[in-house]
Amino acid sequence: MSDILQIIILAMISLLFILFLILLFGWRWIMKRIVKQAGKIIFTDSYQENLIEIIPGFRHMGVQNALENNLRAETGDILHRPFGSSKKWPHFDQITFIPVQTSPFPIDGDEDVDVKVTIGPKAKKPMKIKIPLMISGMAYGIALSEQVKVALATAAKNTGTAINSGEGGILPEELESAGKYILQFSKTEWGKEEEVIKRADMIELKLGQGAMQGMGGNISPENLTGRAREIMGLKNNEVAHILEHYFENQTLNDLKELVEELRKLSGGVPIGAKIGAGGKIEEDIDNLIEMGVDFIAVDGGQAATLGAPPLLADDFGIPTLHAVVRAASHLEKRKKKGQISLIVSGGLFTPGHFLKVLALGADAVYLGSVMLFTASHKHTLNALPFEPPTQAVWNQGKFKDTFKIEDGVKSAEKFLTASTEEIKIALRAMGKKSLQELSKKDLVSYDELTAKMIGIPFTFEPWEDKLNKSEEEKS
Repeated sequence: MSDILQIIILAMISLLFILFLILLFGWRWIMKRIVKQAGKIIFTDSYQENLIEIIPGFRHMGVQNALENNLRAETGDILHRPFGSSKKWPHFDQITFIPVQTSPFPIDGDEDVDVKVTIGPKAKKPMKIKIPLMISGMAYGIALSEQVKVALATAAKNTGTAINSGEGGILPEELESAGKYILQFSKTEWGKEEEVIKRADMIELKLGQGAMQGMGGNISPENLTGRAREIMGLKNNEVAHILEHYFENQTLNDLKELVEELRKLSGGVPIGAKIGAGGKIEEDIDNLIEMGVDFIAVDGGQAATLGAPPLLADDFGIPTLHAVVRAASHLEKRKKKGQISLIVSGGLFTPGHFLKVLALGADAVYLGSVMLFTASHKHTLNALPFEPPTQAVWNQGKFKDTFKIEDGVKSAEKFLTASTEEIKIALRAMGKKSLQELSKKDLVSYDELTAKMIGIPFTFEPWEDKLNKSEEEKS
């Protein structure tokens, strides 16, 4: 090492040592100078040129609205916000379960509780699952990576439940890994192979969803890359089209014939439809009954997707709470309860949410966003702090190749298992040995309006008064 290089290294070490001493003994002085200067600017600049103007600005407009409007101003294009609506919807938190403690008594903790579910009981080949939690339709390629789809399918099989294909390409490895497989028969050119239809345990016509309603979309080649394009049968520069209709000049009769055709092709598995819950949900259900469906999947206003225009996500649809109450009530009114299965989704994140939906009349629930976050449980730090955690799960995600299938399987499986065990212990606390014994009679609400809307007791009102009122109303 030359003398000059030694001198340079020594000089750098000395400089670093001096800086360390300055920070060690002078940090208070430095901080005071910074605060004093910043304070002078903030406390003396006029409001119009003051940085704190951003505070009332964000309060006036909302941070998210301000940021999204900046994105609109930058691109001049429709926004595609992930995870659906972010506004506060009426939800399930104001509802609680009624425990049994004196008579009857809770079920012994060692006694098993039956949580098995049959979807499409009137179909030739009903779909039977061991738990009431199913993995919702999340598209391969359009949304999720190959690794995540395989992990979720394997976790579903290991827990005895079903996974929905979503409207992306049909990934052979997912189909092979899945136990019970739900084919989402979407308004696309792909995913309609006869061998896939015959392999499906259930088929779902996607008429709409909570975050997008009945609208389709176009996915550019830049936003849909890799093996998914080959599986979907897309050419190199071809745009992927998701349409609004199955048929040109579509009618309900066309859809009725499609249901019958799929029923024959599949050999009699349950055929149903998914809709976004809207203000005319009863009319929608009547039309689905006319189509001859075996199940109805209702997506509430809180439901999510990879990317939806905020206007559709925030300002269309009705809350999941309202949707399940109205849908279950209408199926009962039409004497279809127990014949046409009801599946509900949208903003359901905890075992408490799942069980309340089931108590209100759903036969099973679809889980979407919560499964993404739990499956990526061990992968979230791969993207942080400079990218969102979902960059590890999206097909176009920068960190999708860091996602390990075995880790995703374990995390998703453990979440489904833990949630099911919580549901079982809640049923025991209500004195139930089976999920089939659960109903909205096991619910109360501490919000009077919610109680009135659902038709359950208001917690402030003594139980005897509620019963007397019910008898008076009947008479």
